[in-house]
Amino acid sequence: MASRWLLVVLGVFSLAVVPSLSAQSADPRTGTWKLNVAKSKYDPGPAPKSQTLTIERSGDASKTTNDSIPMQGQPTHSEIVAKLDGKTYVVAGNPAGPISRVYKRVDARTIESQDTVNGKPSFKRTEVVSSDGKTMTVTVDGVNAVTGQMTHNRTVFDKQ
Repeated sequence: MASRWLLVVLGVFSLAVVPSLSAQSADPRTGTWKLNVAKSKYDPGPAPKSQTLTIERSGDASKTTNDSIPMQGQPTHSEIVAKLDGKTYVVAGNPAGPISRVYKRVDARTIESQDTVNGKPSFKRTEVVSSDGKTMTVTVDGVNAVTGQMTHNRTVFDKQ
């Protein structure tokens, strides 16, 4: 009888723990995010007309697709499949040319990355998902590889 009671307790415990472990391992960035231009700040500007990030799980990595319409240009599309492991991955389709990016997880809601263009450090990026999971703030600091200008952008994305 005691062993049956132990099995019941263990069964209930496993049902309670497994979903919470799955939730902790889930990436809160997964989903579709649209730029909220009104809440974002670009230094220097201008802000794009629109930008959509789509982040999907791809095995033990994430695939990020970035579709943007610059204020003065043609639509752009770039993609990267990367792990949060500190190794270098390449952003495909970037209009500025080939970019290497290294990602690392800071905590459950924060990711940092460092871009390198032509062997030189470019942008450092910090992505933070709000505790309610509805907003992602991306801060980008560094030197623009195309213009050579210092850049400090704080972009706010709303989850769709």
